Amino acid sequence: MCRFLAARRAACWLFIVVTLARTAAAQTWNDPRSRALVERATARRTAQLTDTSLTAYQATAHGYVTFLAQLGQGFRTPPKIVKADELELEVYWHAPNLSKQRIIGRRDTLLLPTDIAYHSDHLGIIQNNFPSTIRIGEGDEVRDVPHPLSAMGLGQYDFALADSFALGAGAQRIHVYAVKVRPKDAGQPRVVGVLYIDPADSQVVRMDLSFTHAAFLDKSLEELSVVLENRLVSGRFWLPSRQEIEIRRTGTWLDYPVRGIIRGRWEIGDYKFDIAIPTAIFSGQEIVQAPRPELNRYPWTGAVLDSLPPDVRAVTDADVARVQAEAREMVRADALSRAQHVTMSARNLSDFARVDRVEGLALGDGLSKQLGRGYSVTARGRYGIDDHQAKGSATLSWLRGSGTGVHLYAMRDFRDVGDEPERSSVVNSLAAQEFGSDYTDPYRVTGGGLGLELAGLAGLHWRLDGTLEQHDSVSVHARPVTGRFEATIPAAVGRVARVALHADRAPGLWLFGTELSANGNVRWTNGVGGAATANAWDGVRTLRANAVLNIERPIGRERLVSHTTAARVWSSQAFVPPEELVYLGGPVSAPGYDYHSLISTAAVAEHLEWQFPIPFVPFSLGRFGRVPATAALAPYAHGVESGGRFLPSLGAAFLTPFNLLRFDVARGVGRGGRWTFAVDVSREFWSVL
Repeated sequence: MCRFLAARRAACWLFIVVTLARTAAAQTWNDPRSRALVERATARRTAQLTDTSLTAYQATAHGYVTFLAQLGQGFRTPPKIVKADELELEVYWHAPNLSKQRIIGRRDTLLLPTDIAYHSDHLGIIQNNFPSTIRIGEGDEVRDVPHPLSAMGLGQYDFALADSFALGAGAQRIHVYAVKVRPKDAGQPRVVGVLYIDPADSQVVRMDLSFTHAAFLDKSLEELSVVLENRLVSGRFWLPSRQEIEIRRTGTWLDYPVRGIIRGRWEIGDYKFDIAIPTAIFSGQEIVQAPRPELNRYPWTGAVLDSLPPDVRAVTDADVARVQAEAREMVRADALSRAQHVTMSARNLSDFARVDRVEGLALGDGLSKQLGRGYSVTARGRYGIDDHQAKGSATLSWLRGSGTGVHLYAMRDFRDVGDEPERSSVVNSLAAQEFGSDYTDPYRVTGGGLGLELAGLAGLHWRLDGTLEQHDSVSVHARPVTGRFEATIPAAVGRVARVALHADRAPGLWLFGTELSANGNVRWTNGVGGAATANAWDGVRTLRANAVLNIERPIGRERLVSHTTAARVWSSQAFVPPEELVYLGGPVSAPGYDYHSLISTAAVAEHLEWQFPIPFVPFSLGRFGRVPATAALAPYAHGVESGGRFLPSLGAAFLTPFNLLRFDVARGVGRGGRWTFAVDVSREFWSVL
């Protein structure tokens, strides 16, 4: 028995030593073993072009091309599908290197107006794992980048044998070597990624590729990643099986939180060999589309969105995310990133211009500069025409790609007492200017602090802030065109130390097919005294917590929506500073009741609505698509528990096609309730308005 244990221990140590040795070897670039493998793979690719055993084939390809938009600071919110195309292709290939693809079925779903037009090669597959030079977007995005497995590429790249493992299952299960590839000069147009090679006959089984930023001819490109997977067909030929491409674009002149994403996903199969394909079929463009009558006859089943793979709404597909992570590991991050200059900076459109009761018209701007190695500096300023006051902030940040970071900042600006906005900033500016309806309750904050961000812990994005602040009340200075403004809140004047922990869950799948988004905040505030004038915060300590949860459950074409808001404040004294109280009332927190008319130290609001499609008159938007023939109606019930009172309301909303505008009519049936009407853009866009 002892001998057995000793032998097993020795075997374990031997395994560990071998594993460590292999790991150490994997870090060696351009060692003889790695070079020999990629040289054989390069020779194999060249020989395939003259291989007479494969003269021609026909196949089919089924795929999706989706255009998505991602909004918000840090792009933490998952991208929203704007347009989705489903395609069916006939694929033809003839030796030595002729390729033709014919789109025989195409349908799309437009979820937001857009004039997006795809390059033709985004609507088809990539043959032969690219030729000796790589070209994407018809040469407008990437052009003439040397292929790592080409005569030129062998001298332009470094190679390192990283690992070996099995791919596939059953008869298709094979052992492959993963070979990392990086450019010798990361400042040149090159690829970065991993090649998966079958050592038995040096075939390329899979390629995961990203690109240095120098490879991008379109300088708005942020990242471009490609996954090409092959399989052994008929036991003889390695041919395309699955492909993915992801292209990300951001603005080049404005530091603005908007990103456009194009994703392509393809499955290739139904190969047929020993068929006669006339060479004339390969004339003209490689990818062509059948006439419209033929496209319309294709026998689709279900709807486009119903058939989309479930992970297409994810921030990034797991395979593509792995490509990007590998690329960042192998070369400097700045080689994969766009060159950064001083840019205009704004969190939303209202940072440039806004109207409220305190400032009147306020004009602002900001500048941002990426300093490299994750460091950046941002400064923003704004001037109120009616209050004759300047506000602003300055931030020095260090942020990793994972979302973890540190921020050092100073500010002299307004802060709102509401736990969530009641209308978008743009609509609020219009209502304030024209009708004296201002749905903000600001007070002035002057101070500075340190913020720590942590992403991914328990599926949440965390931020911890510690600040030393001076609080002051503000007063009405503006005059609307009609009506009059209500007075501002009498915020407690004083100096405070403040520690706040914020957690945010981006919208995503949850239990029982629901979609959950949530955020919460816990903050401790302590009056520190020392002010030359009267300090209402002297001796006052408060603890305040709030949470907002939004749960949606699609049921066919209908949707059940639940929105919950809860907040509570505790104070060390009977006096609770007004800026720490819980304010409800308005289209979001309490429809049918006046804005912030429900004030207490504790409150809970629950909103339940049922959204279902109704007919709408379709019409053309020209190059931006066509308005669909359905809108949505959403009857709802709402209840608020505030200050020991329960205040219900009933209402209904009309959501226009594309869910761009929402019209609300509600009646508060509790004390103080009345009829209210509201119109606004979809809440998904509030963060950028």
